[in-house]
Amino acid sequence: MSVDPKTIPPVSISERPQNGSGPQPSAASPASHVHVWLLRIRALLFVTMCATLGVLLIILPWTPKWTDNPLLLSMPELRTFVANGFVRGLCSGLGVLDLWLGFWEAIYYHEKSSE
Repeated sequence: MSVDPKTIPPVSISERPQNGSGPQPSAASPASHVHVWLLRIRALLFVTMCATLGVLLIILPWTPKWTDNPLLLSMPELRTFVANGFVRGLCSGLGVLDLWLGFWEAIYYHEKSSE
């Protein structure tokens, strides 16, 4: 015998019976403290990574290490392309975008209140 889904009324969260068998909200369990600190560490690592990579991408294209490295010395066409001012500016622009993303995450980071 099959059940017709049209005949089963939907049950919202507010209509569920409160008989005490469900999970009760506890006041700051140790697992929630660990979760909050893991979120904080993740945000700190993300901001640090974005800031480091952003500064590297802003500065590195304008140094001699950008074109005078062993990989590019063996490929003159790629070296010419990478030495182009447009490519250097594009990389620096990505660095600025990366820096902005990291600072945006740091400024707008917030934790949800447990209340």
